[in-house]
Amino acid sequence: KGHRIMKLQQLLPTLVLSSILFLSAAAADSDAVLDTDGNPLKPRTKYYILLSPGIGGGLKLASRNGTCPLYVAEAGSEVDPGLPVRFYPADKGDDTVRQGRDANFVFSAFTTCAQSTVWRIRISSDEATVRIYYVSTGGVIGRPGRQTLSNWFKIRQAEDGSNTYSLVYCPTVCNTCRPFCGTLGSFVENGTAWLGIDGSHLTVTFQKVYDAVRPAIQ
Repeated sequence: KGHRIMKLQQLLPTLVLSSILFLSAAAADSDAVLDTDGNPLKPRTKYYILLSPGIGGGLKLASRNGTCPLYVAEAGSEVDPGLPVRFYPADKGDDTVRQGRDANFVFSAFTTCAQSTVWRIRISSDEATVRIYYVSTGGVIGRPGRQTLSNWFKIRQAEDGSNTYSLVYCPTVCNTCRPFCGTLGSFVENGTAWLGIDGSHLTVTFQKVYDAVRPAIQ
């Protein structure tokens, strides 16, 4: 009996530390995402997603092969903020966009394509031995579950500094699903950098849009 008590005493610090780490991670995932002004991101509000300095402005929509649907790409110029994006949390009760929580990302723009501007993962098999997971459009807002797994993304704090974040695909809107997970990065094809899973790592900031009148995308 005394031996069991000693073992429990030895295990106690480890259990306490594990609990603290778990709670810390959970707390970090519930923290609000902050914009460049230090304010929490608000659902359905327009923001520019700006890449880290030296990479190239914001994000835009473009066609990979001259047809629809459109894909998400880097704007390519540090002076181009790209297109505004709105965030729609899976939990409709959230009044802020929170780290580690599923949300739909939606470009606030008109296009000539029939598809929506809701982000989704689309698998490309252009090469027989290579499968690339691009961020495309054509998703739907809401309806969390198995049928919409490809439409949900998360924002997580980056190690680069405060108010700097990584974009992540790892949906948790289906309790019985086992989706793959990955951080969004960029793939360069024909001179354009496309957003996708596990490409060259990107970190971003969010700048609130106060005047977002932009022309339609051709």
